[in-house]
Formats: sequence, C-alpha cells, structure tokens
Amino acid sequence: MKLKVVTLAAFVAIAFSFTVMQTKKRILFFGDSITQMGVGPTGYITKLNQTLDQKGQSKNYELIGAGIGGNKVYDLYLRMDDDVLAKNPDAVVIWVGVNDVWHKRTFGTGTDADKFEKFYNAIIKKLKDKNIQVFLCTPSTIGEKKDFTNEMDGDLNNYAAIIRRIAKANNCTLIDLRKDFENYEMANNTDDKASGILTVDGVHLNDKGNNFVADEMYKALSENFIK
Repeated sequence: MKLKVVTLAAFVAIAFSFTVMQTKKRILFFGDSITQMGVGPTGYITKLNQTLDQKGQSKNYELIGAGIGGNKVYDLYLRMDDDVLAKNPDAVVIWVGVNDVWHKRTFGTGTDADKFEKFYNAIIKKLKDKNIQVFLCTPSTIGEKKDFTNEMDGDLNNYAAIIRRIAKANNCTLIDLRKDFENYEMANNTDDKASGILTVDGVHLNDKGNNFVADEMYKALSENFIK
C-alpha cells in the first residue's frame, strides 16, 4: 500500500512538472544574422533572458532564436512553417530589413520597397491567423555616422517608414530600433564614427549594442506581453 502511495505521488509530481513546463509562453525572435548572433553568449536574446531571470520572470517564458545570416523578408516568409509556426510561439518579434537594403548596393539582390511591404504583410497575416502576438522592429543601422551621411541612410529610413506603417495598419507593437539607434548615436557618437559605438562593423551588434537592444525589446515586451 505504501509503495502504491509513493508511486502515485511520484506520478503526480512528474505530471505537475510537465504541466508547468508546458505552460511557459514562447517568444520567438525571427530575423537575419543579427538575430542569429543574438543567441550567442553575449547576444541580445541571451541578455534578454538574463534580464528575465534577474526579474524572476524566466520561469514563465521561453526565448527562441530563429535568425539566419543573409536573410531578407522573403526568406523569412518561405521558412515560416518550419522555423516559426512549428514551434508554436505565443509571440514573435520580427527584425528584418537590413539585408533588403544592404544587398541592393553590395550584391544587387535586395528587395524592392513594394515587394518588401507585400511579403511583410503576408508574414503578419500568417502569424495573426494563428493568434500569435506580433512585434515589429525597424532596421537599426548600416553605418553609425550621426550626421546622416551613411551611404544607405535614405533607403533604410524608407524601409523603416514602411514597417511603421505596417505596424499601425495591423495593430502590432512597434520597436523602433531605427529611431532608438539614431537618438543614441546623436548623444554618444561624438567623433562621428562609422562603427564601434553599438556595432562592430556598422551593422552587427557589439556588447553595448546587444545590451541596448535587449533593453529596448524588454521595454516593449514588458508593456505589451510579459507580465
């Protein structure tokens, strides 16, 4: 009899643990190489997870990175089923656009603005059809000069404006990294450097940049999703 009681108690404990584990809400970060690097030891997703841990919230949330280097908006659309929907996220943070602009100049394989908007809206529709909460990030920077003389500032601003418009039209939370980076550069890039302030190369984040992005994302997520 005692053995049966112990066995039953063990079963209940295992079942309870499994239920608790399954109730973690999943936040998936969907993007390019910046997001791919975000799961590294000092990446912004890792930093965000550390913030959740410090605030006693990590037990309630699971952070998943789904970034692939070189990806543009249509790459994200094409891999949605396997890399996003199959993982059953509760929220998705989309950060794309740098390569859509950057690759136009470097490889001639970027994304025209009208196609960028169509693919982006198609991604959001697939997510919303599954009742997934969506957060949109504007592309941050391709060059850190604060005087607006980076070669691709004009195009980057245009694509950021498209994302702002999409966020408003679809009632999605906007994380305006383009604006956030510009404000930070104006205040901190006193020598007008092309890189080395928040990035290692004008695009990919250094340690300070990862902390900065993690902080901005936590603000948006804590206001609109994390409880």
